[in-house]
Amino acid sequence: QVQLVESGGGSVQAGGSLRLSCAASGATYMRTCMGWFRQAPGKEREGVARIYTPAGTTYYADSVKGRATISQDNAKNTLYLQMNSLKPDNTSLYYCAATNRGCNWPNMKTRDFDYWGQGTQVTVSS
Repeated sequence: QVQLVESGGGSVQAGGSLRLSCAASGATYMRTCMGWFRQAPGKEREGVARIYTPAGTTYYADSVKGRATISQDNAKNTLYLQMNSLKPDNTSLYYCAATNRGCNWPNMKTRDFDYWGQGTQVTVSS
């Protein structure tokens, strides 16, 4: 079983930065694809970025390209999301997710991921 625990959320002003962390446990072969999603109040959960952990291949949603970096520390079993130039509409609950059913889809859908963390809140004020 895979367990994911996010941390690093908080309140920042527009233009600021945050680095989210996701501590993962469980067999690594069960989480060869790991990603970040976010969900704002009243909106659907949307994919932000993902990484194919064996190769480090990454994907970013158009909305975050150039402003976000997903990375991993295999020794610490930790996934990161560095977000820069944050905007108020980036305010969301950010979730870490994992699967081993693939990692090369043209986009990111919640149905493609099997394991989820509880989320960490990011609030961006203007």
